[in-house]
Amino acid sequence: MGCSSLLWLRCGDLFHRVLLLPLYCSPTVRALSHDRRMSPSLRESYRVLQLPPDGDSSQAEVREAYIRMAKLYHPDSGAPTADAALFARIEEAYRAVLAHIGRQKSASQFTQTGDEEDDDKSKGTAFQHRHYLSFEGVGAGTPSQRERQYRQYRMDRATEQVLEYRYKEMERSAADEGAMVERDMRNRSRKIKITQAVERLVEDLIQESMARGDFQNLSGSGKPLSKYQHNPYADPMTHNLNRILIDNGYQPEWIVTQKEIRETLAKLRAGLLGARGKLGDPMRPHEELRWQEHCESFATELTKLNKRVDTFNLIVPLLKQQMVHFSLKREVERAVREDKEQREERRMREKEQRQKNREMVQTQQDNRHGLFAWMQNLLK
Repeated sequence: MGCSSLLWLRCGDLFHRVLLLPLYCSPTVRALSHDRRMSPSLRESYRVLQLPPDGDSSQAEVREAYIRMAKLYHPDSGAPTADAALFARIEEAYRAVLAHIGRQKSASQFTQTGDEEDDDKSKGTAFQHRHYLSFEGVGAGTPSQRERQYRQYRMDRATEQVLEYRYKEMERSAADEGAMVERDMRNRSRKIKITQAVERLVEDLIQESMARGDFQNLSGSGKPLSKYQHNPYADPMTHNLNRILIDNGYQPEWIVTQKEIRETLAKLRAGLLGARGKLGDPMRPHEELRWQEHCESFATELTKLNKRVDTFNLIVPLLKQQMVHFSLKREVERAVREDKEQREERRMREKEQRQKNREMVQTQQDNRHGLFAWMQNLLK
């Protein structure tokens, strides 16, 4: 081949390269010629999240995979597969994958912007601040859509931080409460020690008094206590058990019920007698109506008391201890009779008081007359 042919080929090759240089420099060609090979750490992140290693997963798919893995391995999930170390790896992988997806979205947006610049120069260049709208690799779509998604992401992250802070505060308060409980236990143990010390001091004083012979002149010294003397025909075990129960304040149910019945009856009788005492003697028509109302109320309470008497008769062990129903007629007559007696006693006391007052006035008058007579005799 001649020199002219070689020169022609070299010039044609140079011309071909000059023509193709703008095409290689375009963003579209750079994006298409970009190597999609991922680093081993990024592939490991996709593998941890159980995502396809081709890197074509969307942000929603990544989030679903992260939630699914969190339900299985989160320490607070309660699942048998929960593992704190493995969940830390899952969270780190989730952040790495989100950052990778964010870089891919940024690259695609830059490619679209470059194509639009090449197609229409009149639209102007992109603003410089768009180079800084990374949003930490969160979001997809237009910058406004990514901004909204990034705000939601920050809100979720702030909510998680607030929950974590509250959890730490609860742990701190629980620790403070535990310290208070421990302090209360120490105070209680100190009181117990003081009580035991006082008891030991009293016991020492008693022993010293016994050693000095202060208790030798007591009556009945050296003889058994008469507290446990009982009927020799009764079972000693039963007697001792009953004595222990009595000493500790125990009372059988039928005794308690009998006491309550007596107290209730005394209270009802006192109330009926007081109501009768507030009325006149003899009673006027409106006072008779009030007396009938008091009697009806007393009859209702007496019916309840008779039901308790029936319960008492069922649990009392001795037949002679059983009680009969209280009669409304007898109780009303009793109240009227006691009221008359009280009124009569009141009249007698008032009569005696008036008699004493008259005698006192008469005595004073006699003394005054005697004094005047003495003074007259003296002046004569």
